[in-house]
Amino acid sequence: MIKKEYLHPNEGFSQVVVVEAEGYKTLHISGQIGEGKDLEQQTIATFRNLEVLLKECGATFEDVVKISTYIVNFNPEIDLPVFRKVRKEFLGNENYPASTLVGVSMLGNRDWLIEIEATAIVLCVQ
Repeated sequence: MIKKEYLHPNEGFSQVVVVEAEGYKTLHISGQIGEGKDLEQQTIATFRNLEVLLKECGATFEDVVKISTYIVNFNPEIDLPVFRKVRKEFLGNENYPASTLVGVSMLGNRDWLIEIEATAIVLCVQ
């Protein structure tokens, strides 16, 4: 049997949808953003927001199996080293999740420079 739980619903979406089946929970975390004056600050804040939601669901970055990242006006030579540096601070040096990075012209707000969504899988606590 599949069970769904919707955390922090907003207008038109939930921050996290938890799907429980066969002893596992899959966490589908909506795109997170962070405040800051530049890409590095926003990336740090975005990973912190992801970390809070993961913790609330009993998970950590070690449980993340997939992330999708969207960066506004992506310039690989400048932005990729910044993103990788911050990602390494939160995810470590190895066993990275599957990952997609897409350059976009704009996100849902003109001030946002980055948005990251994640999927994690955890064992249900009995």
